[in-house]
Amino acid sequence: MTALLPPVPVALARPIPTLPIAAPGRQLAYEPKFDGHRLLIFRLADEVQMQARSGRIVTRAFPDLAAAAQRLPVGTVLDGEVVVWVGGRTDFAAVQKRAAAATEARAARLARELPASYAAFDLLASGTDDLRPRPYEQRRALLTMLLEPYGPPLQAVPMTMDPEQAAAWYEAFPAIGVEGLVIKSPDQPYRPGRHWRKLRHSETRDAMVVGVVGPRLRPRALALVLPGDDTPVVSGPLSPAVRAQLTTALRDLPPPPARPADADPPTAIDTVGAWIAYQPIAPELTVEVRQESTVRHAATAVIRLRTPE
Repeated sequence: MTALLPPVPVALARPIPTLPIAAPGRQLAYEPKFDGHRLLIFRLADEVQMQARSGRIVTRAFPDLAAAAQRLPVGTVLDGEVVVWVGGRTDFAAVQKRAAAATEARAARLARELPASYAAFDLLASGTDDLRPRPYEQRRALLTMLLEPYGPPLQAVPMTMDPEQAAAWYEAFPAIGVEGLVIKSPDQPYRPGRHWRKLRHSETRDAMVVGVVGPRLRPRALALVLPGDDTPVVSGPLSPAVRAQLTTALRDLPPPPARPADADPPTAIDTVGAWIAYQPIAPELTVEVRQESTVRHAATAVIRLRTPE
């Protein structure tokens, strides 16, 4: 028997503008915010399963992490972020390539070329015990005790309750691709919804292009996957400059296979009040985006195409 089986709704964080300091007599926990792919790991009796933030099972995409998780005690459920380190810093485009592997052969090849690491930040279950109602500080202590004997690629994220140390991390960690901090209360249970807080360095971040809206070489908008998520969103209308950048980049991508006349329609995304169809493309392009709030909903504006440095 295990305490939790997928799918499990995940806890989320709401953005804040400044680093919070605990009230007198209280404490806050600060963790680095990695720019990766959210993943829950379930060590079941006969197998390992991995769940994305959306609830999808994505075990096949990460065979290296699945093999490492086989060493965990049965009943263990971890919450964390998959990252890929390239040149001493995390690479969001690389981890999204891993997540998008459509076949076992491609997943195995990418595991060799772009090995993944797992930055665990919570322990949701241990054996037959559901730990979610327990306070964060208890879950954190159990998490570090559990993972300490194993080492990479399964590791607990750093954590501090010292706001000065957290501020130092905030200033230093962008150099290795960490986008900010997540702040939690030590007495918090684990529950779905935006009960944590996150402080990011910038309102802009990278997103993976997984499809185009409109003509393939002159798209009106893009289907994007944002860090920490696996459910595509549709960008706002593209500027002429971004469309010009994309025309050249999309022309260099291999064309999609011809669709039979009786094939299903293109993939669609549920937006506010409407479904928007898009043509899927291989996840090879990364763009810089900014989240903007409007009267009705949040919009994702594409700033520019990321080019290899």
